Amino acid sequence: MDIAAALARLAPRLSVSATSARNAHRLSGGASLETWAFDLDDGTPLILRRRPDNAPPRDTAQPLAHEAALIRAAAATGAPVPVVVHVCEPSDGLGEAYVMGRLEGETLGKRIVRGAAFETVRQGLAHRCGQVLARIHATPPETLPALTTSDALGELARYEAIYRQTEAWRPTFEAAFRQLERLAPRSDQPVLVHGDFRNGNLMIHPTGGLVGVLDWELAHLGDPAEDLGWICVNSWRFGQWRKPVGGFGDYQALLDGYAEAGGGEIPLSRLQFWQALGSLKWGVMCLMMYASFATGADPSIERAMIGRRVSETEIDLVHLLEVMA
Repeated sequence: MDIAAALARLAPRLSVSATSARNAHRLSGGASLETWAFDLDDGTPLILRRRPDNAPPRDTAQPLAHEAALIRAAAATGAPVPVVVHVCEPSDGLGEAYVMGRLEGETLGKRIVRGAAFETVRQGLAHRCGQVLARIHATPPETLPALTTSDALGELARYEAIYRQTEAWRPTFEAAFRQLERLAPRSDQPVLVHGDFRNGNLMIHPTGGLVGVLDWELAHLGDPAEDLGWICVNSWRFGQWRKPVGGFGDYQALLDGYAEAGGGEIPLSRLQFWQALGSLKWGVMCLMMYASFATGADPSIERAMIGRRVSETEIDLVHLLEVMA
């Protein structure tokens, strides 16, 4: 498929002053979806997000038309998200895809948590993340496309089933499944949960701070504390382990920002439950990636390297389970 040519043909539908597109190039990153940057000839910078024609099905992923609808619904609540410009139709020749505005900033976690350029915005970033999550969680359910609903016990059961399929025996994981099962909170009023709110999916500007929440393919209805816990998983801190929120902030700043923006009071114990479940889920994912490497299904060195991180999640779980005991 000639992406550049298809974008050039689509250009007049994306802007009344455009006649063509230029500089189309695929960006790195994204395991299941493609991201392309391009410019219209009237100077408008845009992003194409598309599912490759040969992409394997994912039972947890939203159709991209639903993802675009989610972004629009979150934007209406005041959440910082890209502007959805166009949802592609079959006649556009781009497959399952949509076009959105291109934001300026950084998504690489290591640069965000360590770079001198972000030193000033890092100071208030955890608080800002709390505010943004409160806006996302306030999205009216009637404005959303059809979404799956998940709770703590459901997530535990799903990941334990995946873990059993690996036929691994990890005592720390065994203990974590049982303890988290006993501590699982109930969520009586599920809200829109981003599902992957963390470094890598947050666009951070050196002076503007958090300017965009990206990658909505895992969005669902669930416990609001799930998003708050996920950004605190140690694997997303890029070595800044003393700062539990994304490697740049503290728990209280996150919770204060959330409450001040109307998200309500969430106990730290509930956040840490979801943080522990997040570490466990990531550990199971690491096991799966190593298994794909070991069996030859995916011989890339990246899969082997990620597989080695199982031990990191076990260390995190031991600490969290002690805190929660």
